[in-house]
Parts: sequence; C-alpha cells; structure tokens
Amino acid sequence: MYSHMMVGSNDIDRSKQFYDATFAAMGGKPGVKDDKGRLIYAHNGSLFLVTKPIDGEAATHGNGSTIGFAMSPEQADAWHEAGIAHGGTAIEDPPGVRNGATMTLYLAYLRDPDGNKLCALHRMSA
Repeated sequence: MYSHMMVGSNDIDRSKQFYDATFAAMGGKPGVKDDKGRLIYAHNGSLFLVTKPIDGEAATHGNGSTIGFAMSPEQADAWHEAGIAHGGTAIEDPPGVRNGATMTLYLAYLRDPDGNKLCALHRMSA
C-alpha cells in the first residue's frame, strides 16, 4: 500500500542537513538530489522525498498529519537527538514507552525545520 511520502520545504539545503542526520541515525543513507532539485531518501524498500512545492507557493505542514518511521528504540533516541541538533524541534512527550489500549509503543516526536510532524515508532513485544 505504501510507496512513498513527500513533504514540502522552503529550503532544500536546510532540509538535507536535517534529513541526512535523522536518516543516518536510523541506519539510512544521505539523500540525493534529482534533476528537479528534490531530495530522495530510499530506506527499507520505501521512498521519502522532500521538494519545493510545484505550485510555487510556500511549503506548509499538514495540521493533523504525522509521518511515522519504524525503528528500534535505540535508533529512535539517536534519530531524535540528531533531529534536534540539525534544526528540528522536540514535540510531545520525551522519547519513551507509551502504553495504549491494544499495544505498547516506543515513540519519539519531532517537527522538521519546515514544521512537518515526524514520529519514530517501535512496537514493543507483548
């Protein structure tokens, strides 16, 4: 069902610094720029892209939208630290275990430099 995710950015170079650091923290490789100036990250069979909006308007984040990345708790902590160190903002509770009605999760949340809400998620063993 999932093939790719794309977010908008007003500063591709700033976004590259942020996403290169956060993808490295989860074992990914730096993004590459295509001939249209988009950043492309390939990891675990999926694509994540960053682009200036094609309509020429300013990039804005989606209110109520969250992009989740699956990783280990250790990777989530490193991802969170790398994101903060590269222009991201810590949001919600600090990284850690959350108990829900049906499962236990390890979660960490950030906003990227353009305000997109990101989540590191690990489903804990029962």
